[in-house]
Amino acid sequence: MHGVADLATAGAGQLAFVALARQMAAATCRAEAFIVPSCLIETDRPVIRVANPALALAVIHAAFLRKPFQAGGLHPTAHVGADCRIPVAVTVAPGVVIGDRVTLGERVTLMAGTVIGDDVSIGDDTVLHANVTIYPDCRIGARAIIHSGAVIGADGFGYVTDTATGRQVKRPHVGTVRIDDDVEIGANTCVDRATMGVTRIRQGTKLDNLVHVAHNNDLGENCLLAGQCGLAGSVTLGNNVVMGGQAGVRDHVRLGDQAMVAARAGVTADLERGSVVSGMPAIQHRQWLKASIAFAELPDLVREIRRLKKRVAELEGQLPRVGGESK
Repeated sequence: MHGVADLATAGAGQLAFVALARQMAAATCRAEAFIVPSCLIETDRPVIRVANPALALAVIHAAFLRKPFQAGGLHPTAHVGADCRIPVAVTVAPGVVIGDRVTLGERVTLMAGTVIGDDVSIGDDTVLHANVTIYPDCRIGARAIIHSGAVIGADGFGYVTDTATGRQVKRPHVGTVRIDDDVEIGANTCVDRATMGVTRIRQGTKLDNLVHVAHNNDLGENCLLAGQCGLAGSVTLGNNVVMGGQAGVRDHVRLGDQAMVAARAGVTADLERGSVVSGMPAIQHRQWLKASIAFAELPDLVREIRRLKKRVAELEGQLPRVGGESK
């Protein structure tokens, strides 16, 4: 076996992934074997039965793609500040700027144009893609992946209005950012430093592109935040929270473990463990579905109300005459 491919193109020496029985029946490729659900009906094709084919595919594919780390060393155009601790087994690409007192773990990769501020620590096997910026005093764990254009540790959006003058006075942000092991941060995502204390992203959490994590947020383990999610200041997420694209959470709100927030939902109050919410402001998903159905029926309801109002007016117009006849 030398790789993984889709059903349309898999050939000799490759594995293919099958999710449904009808896909297996229709498959005409020459794959060496198929990764299939354990419940799939019998077939004369060579199969590997697993409980979770998607998970198995991800693990196997990663194994095929894994290559031994080859240290590229320090490129001559890279700048390294004073009192840094940089192992031999690292790759520091052209144009990288490393501040003073920076510590890099083993097998760290810093791609071209990356900027690392003073007093930053980066754990083993972490990869920072091109043009990532890490502000001073931040901590990045092991095996993290930070994609191009991400900014870690910029000042949070904190201002106080001087009511006498109307001027917006900047609030100093003297905290830091801590990103734990196995975190992945998408391209052009921003994680702001804390006003005081720590903005934290805990182990295994994954952020898509263009996500905003504000000052003093605390994101639990193994959370998933899709593109353009926005968290206001001091938001706390439990473990395994999932947020769809463009979802938002207001400041100082807490989401319990395994909460799910649908795309474009706006969370304005705390959510209990396992909550599933949609809409703006966010409500329980089943309630939102009922409201959506009712919303679609509003034009008919409006027409019916107008008809009824007209009929009531007609009946009211008849009341004096009916009353007069009854005398």
